[in-house]
Amino acid sequence: MSRRVPVHAIAHARAGDKGDTSNVCLFVYEPRHYPALLRAVAPERLRAKFPKLLRGPIRLFELPHLHGVNLVMENALEGGVNASLNLDGHGKSWSFLLLGLEAEIED
Repeated sequence: MSRRVPVHAIAHARAGDKGDTSNVCLFVYEPRHYPALLRAVAPERLRAKFPKLLRGPIRLFELPHLHGVNLVMENALEGGVNASLNLDGHGKSWSFLLLGLEAEIED
């Protein structure tokens, strides 16, 4: 049996930014939730969920030995911290968005 939970229920995040590129690492609390995390933040899913925000390449680097992923999203900060009128054009804003996605986990 499976159920849907917010990603923040199974993982935590650390983020950074450089210019218009956001780098977010997510790590699950329990290794059994690693496959659910991979499905929840798959690049094609992110592109479909945030088409107006993600304008460039999205690269996902799997870190299976750490039960985490590193997402590098280019052209994802509306020009970056110094170029954007956005109140929070930092990488941490992506942590919030990704942790708010739903993941399907097995009970």
